[in-house]
Amino acid sequence: MATEFYFNTQTHEVEEGRHSDWSVLMGPYPTREAAARALQTAHERTEAWDRQDEADRG
Repeated sequence: MATEFYFNTQTHEVEEGRHSDWSVLMGPYPTREAAARALQTAHERTEAWDRQDEADRG
């Protein structure tokens, strides 16, 4: 099985494999780099969804 990476929202560290409680983890991500960008990726997606919601409302 391929290694999975998680971003820990409490420690702001990347974990290789799931070691912490699921409630503080984002992921899994395929690479350490993707996990490290987890918060930025989430922010970018939220902004895109907000723009789409605004467009849908007219």
